[in-house]
Amino acid sequence: MIVEEIMISKLYTLEKENTIEEAIHLMKENRIKHIPIVDRDMRLIGIVTDRDIKEAIPSIFFFDDNREILQKPLESIMTTEVITGHPLDFVEEVAAIFYESKIGCLPILKDKRLVGIITQTDLLHTLVELTGAHQPGSQIEIRVRNKMGMLFRLFSDIQNCKVNILSVLVYPDKRDEDFKIIALRIQTMNPLRLIEELEKSGHEVLWPNLPGMEV
Repeated sequence: MIVEEIMISKLYTLEKENTIEEAIHLMKENRIKHIPIVDRDMRLIGIVTDRDIKEAIPSIFFFDDNREILQKPLESIMTTEVITGHPLDFVEEVAAIFYESKIGCLPILKDKRLVGIITQTDLLHTLVELTGAHQPGSQIEIRVRNKMGMLFRLFSDIQNCKVNILSVLVYPDKRDEDFKIIALRIQTMNPLRLIEELEKSGHEVLWPNLPGMEV
């Protein structure tokens, strides 16, 4: 999946001459936390977040005596060193940027112009859709040896049980690098029969832990 498929194209932007007060109104009206700051050609020159505004405006106890702060230009509080992405970047690469850089949003540029934005919420929604967590079903976790053909063997055994797979995630077993954990989202609310058949075929089911199963 590429960024273009999940980015927000309806953009709320301001220019560096706009005031802090205007940014506050824009965020409240549209329920957003990040405002890209652009020039008249939609070239990105900075970004303002709700955190920037909270740090800039005075405490409510001194607000009346410092209202002039609200009229300051966004240029005075915006971040100018902004990490950006491209519409053809892969979503997993973007997720790694969010994780490593601890950012809340990623402006998307094409030909040096702002064309979209991705937030942490967008990534979360994408993860839910990719894993099928929003669809009725069950999750099963199976521990397999990290060698060729294990995934094919597992899928063949599941196919024999006539169960539809919604999503598959594979990640390393932290206890033993010779093994991997396969997390399956399957389209059934009662996975008991499938679990029984998988165990008969020699698979190690980690989750769910049912009565009589080893933890």
